[in-house]
Amino acid sequence: MQYLPNILFLLALIAGIGFFSRNIRRLIRNIKLGRETHPGGSKGERFGQMARIALGQSKMVVRPVAGIMHIIVYVGFVIINIEVLEIIIDGLFGTHRIFAFLGPVYDGLIASFEILALLVIVAVVVFWMRRNALRLQRFWKPEMKGWPKRDADLILYIEVVLMFLFLTMNAADYQLQQLGTAHYAEAGSFPISSIIAQWMEGLSQESLILVERTAWWLHILGILFFLNYLYYSKHLHILLAFPNTYWGKLGPKGAFRNLESVKKEVALMMDPNADPFAAPAEDAPPPEKFGASDVMDLSRIQLLNAYSCTECGRCTSECPANQTGKKLSPRKIMMDTRDRLEEVGKQLSQNKGKWEPDGKQLLDDYISREELWACTSCNACVEACPVSIDPLSIIMDMRQYLVMEQSAAPAELNVMMGNIENNGAPWPFNQMDRLNWASEK
Repeated sequence: MQYLPNILFLLALIAGIGFFSRNIRRLIRNIKLGRETHPGGSKGERFGQMARIALGQSKMVVRPVAGIMHIIVYVGFVIINIEVLEIIIDGLFGTHRIFAFLGPVYDGLIASFEILALLVIVAVVVFWMRRNALRLQRFWKPEMKGWPKRDADLILYIEVVLMFLFLTMNAADYQLQQLGTAHYAEAGSFPISSIIAQWMEGLSQESLILVERTAWWLHILGILFFLNYLYYSKHLHILLAFPNTYWGKLGPKGAFRNLESVKKEVALMMDPNADPFAAPAEDAPPPEKFGASDVMDLSRIQLLNAYSCTECGRCTSECPANQTGKKLSPRKIMMDTRDRLEEVGKQLSQNKGKWEPDGKQLLDDYISREELWACTSCNACVEACPVSIDPLSIIMDMRQYLVMEQSAAPAELNVMMGNIENNGAPWPFNQMDRLNWASEK
């Protein structure tokens, strides 16, 4: 019976990490459904971009209040994980505060953890107020109804509970240290939990041990739960912000990729010795699909973008089409892409990796044509995203499919393209008459 808690802890750890590993494998499989691309740029440039945006939070602080609060939560999440490492070692080997031998360094660490835990609670309360009391417009768009809103609130509640459990655990531990209880040797500095400990005065030693052990177990089990909940929530960006910013676009935001099939056609037209009517070779690969109508047509980077979306709504709040009442919301584009990818992934899991068309696709079933053509391609959404997501690339790929595969461009666009073909310009004037305006008085 002496080692039963350690065995139970080991089983909980194996189960938590096992489910997490399964989710990560599923995530990688789904992303690999996209086509492989080579975005260019050196590793140094990409690591620099990742360090600046993901690690340095450079795009978060553009909006100071949210940016500073997010940095507090982010730093708290990263640093308090050092304390989680100690809990895991203690749980496996039956020790208590295994890093206490660090002395003053350990005291400083525990004190900083507690101050950060309090700041995280304050930041989370501010975030909740902004969402639910102040009701900022970007958090109340149509795509945020139902699960997205519940998910955002649930994450805030989980973070508050985890921080309170951490402080409660330390408060009971502090009281036990003051009583000189065996196994609770004096270690650490507790600027916040020592205040909470005053509420525990008068409790028996057995009651304090029960409070400390209960908070300890709930804290670590809560962390394992949260780790596995990430896959199903918008907080997956905690893990994916780093690879997503690493693979983010380095070149001009307005540059679009060239299709090799189109380049070959243009080269054929420019070659006076080529036979435009020659039949393709028997072993020639099938022609490349123009644009994208479903998630399998998108690139792996675009699918990574979809999973990395924080649903913060900065892209939508900056979108001029959305501001003028159009149906387009760049955030919804990313959420729809992720939802469709998850739907495809679930079928793959059920069919042991085999895909069978389900009669649905990203275009029309998730993202409407009205949304796609409302986009002005201004790149405001790309510039606003704090983790380098590119909704515009998905919009343009789906537009390309509509124009080049289905000839389904809006009438105004067809007129413009016809003018370019016939007149060499988007205006309905003959080339010979194009400069007539210059002679007008």
